[in-house]
Amino acid sequence: MTATAATTRTLRRIAATLAILVAIVSLLSALVAWLNVRGEEPIDTTTAAAPGRAAAEQIERGAYLARAGNCMGCHTARGGMPYAGGRGVPTPFGDIYAPNLTPDVATGLGGWTDAQFWRALHNGRSRDGRLLYPAFPYPNYTRITRADADAIHAYLRSLAPVNQPNRPHALRFPYNRQAALAVWRALYFRPASFEADGTRSAEWNRGAYLVEGLGHCNACHASRNALGATASPFDLAGGLIPVQNWYAPSLRAPREAGVADWPAADVVALLKTGVSPRASVSGPMREVVGGSTQYLNDADLRAMASYLQALPDREIDTRPIAAPSAAGAKLYARHCAACHGEQGEGVPGAYPALAGNRTVLLDTSANLVHIVIEGGFAPSTAGNPRPFGMPPFATELNDADVAALLSFVRGSWGNRAAPVSALEVSRFRASAR
Repeated sequence: MTATAATTRTLRRIAATLAILVAIVSLLSALVAWLNVRGEEPIDTTTAAAPGRAAAEQIERGAYLARAGNCMGCHTARGGMPYAGGRGVPTPFGDIYAPNLTPDVATGLGGWTDAQFWRALHNGRSRDGRLLYPAFPYPNYTRITRADADAIHAYLRSLAPVNQPNRPHALRFPYNRQAALAVWRALYFRPASFEADGTRSAEWNRGAYLVEGLGHCNACHASRNALGATASPFDLAGGLIPVQNWYAPSLRAPREAGVADWPAADVVALLKTGVSPRASVSGPMREVVGGSTQYLNDADLRAMASYLQALPDREIDTRPIAAPSAAGAKLYARHCAACHGEQGEGVPGAYPALAGNRTVLLDTSANLVHIVIEGGFAPSTAGNPRPFGMPPFATELNDADVAALLSFVRGSWGNRAAPVSALEVSRFRASAR
């Protein structure tokens, strides 16, 4: 075989390989493109809904549903106008900024149709066709009914328009590219509809709709993989909230935040007021109660309780038990005992007991560290307008002090939880706000 013939055959093999690779890439690209439009229907993009034309009942209903979804919580910057956007949502991939939802034509939703708004919730696609980042929880909102989506849109159209340009996201490459988002959606998102379970009561099904859809509870109460995806929209097994490093406890585990053995009235009280005989809320859940669930009617709160109480148990493995130290005991006596009691018994209705406290006993110390560093405050609600709070100790206790104190609390009065290291405290202190 001559050198020229060998070279020709090599070039042919390379060309054939390249052709196969191009064909594979083309097929994968076509598959990703198809997966990103499945379930979508052609919509009318020519006629925007006129503000103020919706019925008063629909607007009132939309206001209630927007509260249930806590829309204002993300779409209002600190000190800014309600629903005018601008609040940053930190993610491991960079910051995402919530858009303006007021009916301003130039910068908000003033030019949107009901169908376009529905597509954003159901398909995660903006008015101009861009794919939306799942920090906007459309993997949950996809289960919202069209009637509820139209009602929320009617309410937003009834607001006073605010001219506030949307702030561009600050995402790193390649996460700032639509192609990367399209691949993520092809892997982890599929449009869906809420389907009632005929074997369950109407109350349970209403609770499922609120928890799985509008309430998007698993946006926090689930762990995420390296690409920021949860196992499923029904995963409520607990997880560390990215960047914030607060732990959203499992809603299924009796030792974490499971409520299967609670009286339904206590679950309702916790969601409505932020406090109950069994627990109180703090951290990110404080915002949820303060801005959302306290405004829900008792029927919907009972429905959520019904759903949460029926979740299957998922117990957590036990870990080593902390050994109380003399240093930790002294710190507790100096800083904590006056409110929480010498035996961690607390004061009912004021200061929570630490003996047997589920937050104290969590496998992760994240929430305890945040509370000691930042202070612990329940939300101010109509049912509990002046909650008791705990001052922050960020400047008073160093990492070793906090570790010794929390290790003492986690290993005293019958508590059986792992000790806390100064390294853990340093890690969680760094993410404190």
